[in-house]
Amino acid sequence: MTCLDELKNALLAVSPHVYHFHAHKPQAPYIVWGEDGPGDTVFANGRLVLQALGGTVDLFTGDPEDTALFEGIQAALDRVCCWRLNSIQYEEDTGLTHYEWRWEVPNG
Repeated sequence: MTCLDELKNALLAVSPHVYHFHAHKPQAPYIVWGEDGPGDTVFANGRLVLQALGGTVDLFTGDPEDTALFEGIQAALDRVCCWRLNSIQYEEDTGLTHYEWRWEVPNG
């Protein structure tokens, strides 16, 4: 199982409403995750020896007072990767609160 599979499965343990890259007209609350490029890299003797893969996990909820999904996502990320909470935003066009976490996992 790859690190990305572990991340996906950890998020599915929090909610069945988990989407990779795009959620087409979902009902809130829901989670979207995706990789978006390289994370930290390590070079030795002029060669790449380790490269992490980075991305985001986004939670969209209409009830920001319900912390179960928020806490569940953070616990899931604790189990599988390095992460940090990147932003919390209220989206006026949808009426949803949007939480975003940045994560990195070893690539390979």
